[in-house]
Amino acid sequence: MPQKGLVTSRVVVERNYAILPPEGIPAFALPEWSTSEVRILASPAMGARFAQYLIDVEAGGGSEQTLAQGIEAFFYVIEGAADIKANGMTHALKAGGFAFLKPGSKFALTSKGAKLLWLKKRYQPFGEARPDDVAGNESAVKGEPFMGVNELLLKTLLPIEPRFDMAMNIFTFPPGFSLPVTETHVMEHGLYMLEGQGVYYLGDRWREVRAGDFIWMGPFCPQSFYATSSSPARYIYYKDVHRDVEL
Repeated sequence: MPQKGLVTSRVVVERNYAILPPEGIPAFALPEWSTSEVRILASPAMGARFAQYLIDVEAGGGSEQTLAQGIEAFFYVIEGAADIKANGMTHALKAGGFAFLKPGSKFALTSKGAKLLWLKKRYQPFGEARPDDVAGNESAVKGEPFMGVNELLLKTLLPIEPRFDMAMNIFTFPPGFSLPVTETHVMEHGLYMLEGQGVYYLGDRWREVRAGDFIWMGPFCPQSFYATSSSPARYIYYKDVHRDVEL
């Protein structure tokens, strides 16, 4: 039946931030991924200094590839399960499972039917130390109060060490709670809403967001969040850390 009337959307793409609801992001096939639907959430074409993907992989599908020299990666399983083999180790990941792969890793991912996030970025060295692979499940990571607010729980998935130049964190907000400040900082974010809904302050206004939405926040984008759902709101987000400004 033909579409009648105007089509509306919550999508917003500005110079230093974007909100991408899932219904407006077309899926396509990447040659490195078998029986998979890939959606690109962020890339340098947007202004981001990283690439992030949402990938639905049928059981038995997946990918076997080698990251380009100097490129590191992070996987997070939203739903289902997958096995990742890399650098002599196999990691069985179920929902909430994650794996960081050091730069230049060769990996093989086999899905048991999974929806996952995949992030890639170029590693910025510091000194002689280099990161090692890290794998686990967020259920085993203790949430810590954020800025003295006991109800706001922050889970830090990667080691807080200078050899790592990226952080992947999960924030949980009870209904009616918000970040205690409006942040403005040099780090950029790639944020995926896992559960619930709320309003995100981006730039100079509040905008509605809900589970399944992706948000990119560039450097110095004013930002804050307020949870409005009747159940907790949760999101996973990337940020670049432990490095000075490049001049």
